[in-house]
Amino acid sequence: MSSTDAPAGDVQDNSYVNRPGQNEYNVPVVKDDTAAAAATEEGGYTDESTADSDAQLAKDDLDIDKTNILESRTRGAAKDQGSYTEPGDEEGLPGPDEDGTSRGRQQ
Repeated sequence: MSSTDAPAGDVQDNSYVNRPGQNEYNVPVVKDDTAAAAATEEGGYTDESTADSDAQLAKDDLDIDKTNILESRTRGAAKDQGSYTEPGDEEGLPGPDEDGTSRGRQQ
């Protein structure tokens, strides 16, 4: 695609705003041509000066769905305690006949 094929100016596509199911499930959608300040109001912040306030942070904490939080960070994927051993001091080091260079580097 050449630069002459690219559209000029601002491109707006509001076709996604009225997709089926968005009104039924109450999904908030902001149009491309909506001003940024109005978009934040639609997103839940009514005033930019209070968007980063302690009150808003407290509201955000209350809005968290606690049922969606995992009990553990690793989901039980960690090895059993005592089953992991660290490599020894000599493990993984080149032998006495090798200098550590790769096979392609040797002359």
